[in-house]
Amino acid sequence: MPKPKIITRKVVTWALYDWANSAFALSVLAVLFPLVLGNYWGVDDGGSAATIRLGWITFAASLIVFVLAPVLGTIADAGGYRKRFLVFFAITGAAATAGLGFVGQGHWPVALGLYMMASVGYYSSIVFYDSLLIDVTEARNFSFVSTLGFSVGYLGGAALLALHLWMLKAPQSFGLESTTEAFSYAFFSVGVWWLVFLLPLLFFVPETHSSTEVNSHPVRAAYEELRSTFRKISHYRNVMIFLSGYWLYIGGVFTVIFMAVNYGQRLGFKDSDLVMALLIANFVGFPATMMYGFLAHRFGAKKGLYVALLAYVGACLWAIQMTEVREFYIMSVIIGMVQGGVQGLSRSVYATLIPAEQPGEFFGFYSMTTKFAHVLGPAMVAIAAMLSDDPKWVLLALMPMFLAGAFLLALVRMPAIERSMEVGD
Repeated sequence: MPKPKIITRKVVTWALYDWANSAFALSVLAVLFPLVLGNYWGVDDGGSAATIRLGWITFAASLIVFVLAPVLGTIADAGGYRKRFLVFFAITGAAATAGLGFVGQGHWPVALGLYMMASVGYYSSIVFYDSLLIDVTEARNFSFVSTLGFSVGYLGGAALLALHLWMLKAPQSFGLESTTEAFSYAFFSVGVWWLVFLLPLLFFVPETHSSTEVNSHPVRAAYEELRSTFRKISHYRNVMIFLSGYWLYIGGVFTVIFMAVNYGQRLGFKDSDLVMALLIANFVGFPATMMYGFLAHRFGAKKGLYVALLAYVGACLWAIQMTEVREFYIMSVIIGMVQGGVQGLSRSVYATLIPAEQPGEFFGFYSMTTKFAHVLGPAMVAIAAMLSDDPKWVLLALMPMFLAGAFLLALVRMPAIERSMEVGD
C-alpha cells in the first residue's frame, strides 16, 4: 500500500499563511519599523530613545497577547471558531500595518500605537494558525510540515523585503519622489500582501470542530477553562518541562530578532547594509529551514534544536565583539540558518507532546508561554538601554537563556513515534 503524501493541498495552503504573515515579521517588525522609528518618527531623540520605545511597546503588545491567547484558544476550541479568529486578527494586523504608511514625521506616539495593534493582530493570529497544524497532517509529519511553513515564510518575507529594498534604493523607478514616500508604500504593501495570501487558507484548510459548547457566559467560561488548562498541563510532565525550557530559549531568539536592526544602527552601520544583511539571511533561511525539516524528520526534532541553540550562543559571542559591518553580515547569515529551524521544530515537538483533542486550548497556552518569553526579552532591552548607552551588555544575558533552555529540553521524553525516527525506523 503506497504511503500517503506529506505535501498536500491542505499543507501547502496552510503554509501559505506563513508566507502571508512573515512579511510583517521581517519587513515591519525586524526592519522597517525600527529604521523609521529611529530615523523619521523620532529623528531628534537619539538611538537609545528609539531602543527604549521599541522595547517597551513590544513588551506591551506581547503582554496583551500573553493575557488573551489562552482565553481565545479556549473559546475557539469550544465553538470551532479558530479560522474566524485567525481572520479577525489578521485583518486587524494588516489594517494597522497599512496605517503606518500614513504617519507623519515626528509622530512617534501614533506610530507606536499602530505598531502595537499590528503586533497584537500578528501574534494572536499565530495562536490559531499553529493550532491548525493538527488538521492538515498526521503526527509523524509534524516536524516536516511545521518547518515547511517557516521556510515558505522566509521565502515570502524575503521576496517582499527585496522589493522594499529596491524601492528604497531607487524610488523613482516606482514613480515615487523620495525614500520617505517609499517607506510609506512599503508599510501599505505589507498590509495588502498579508490579506491576499490569507485567502487560500480560508477555502482549503479544514478545521476540526469540538463537541464542547460555549455557555451563555463565554468569557467567564474561558477563564474557568484556563484554570482547568493549568491543572491539565501539570499532569503532563513532558509538556511542563518542555514549556519551561522553551520559555527560556525562545525569549532569547525573539530578542535577537527584534533588536538586530536597532543594534546595528547603534553601532553606526548604514541602513542599507542592515536591510541587505537581513535580506540575505532570510534567503539563506529558506533552504536551511527546509533542510532542518528533512533532518528532523529523519533524526528527531530535539537534535535539530540543540544545534540551533548552540548557534545562537555563538552568534551572541560574535556580536559582543562586533566592530565591522561585514561581521554583521556573517552573524545575520548564521541566525538565518537556524532561526526558522528552532521555531518550526519547537512547534512540532509541542504538537507531538500534547493531546490531540484540544489543540486550540493547548496551543493557546503555548502562545501564552511564547508571549511571556517575549515580554521578558523586550523589557531586558529597554532596561539595559536606560542603564547604559552600550548595547552589547544585553547580549550577555541571552546566553544563559539558551543554555538553560537546552538543558531542560534534554529532560523531555519524546513519544515513541519521535524516538523511532531518531533511530531510523
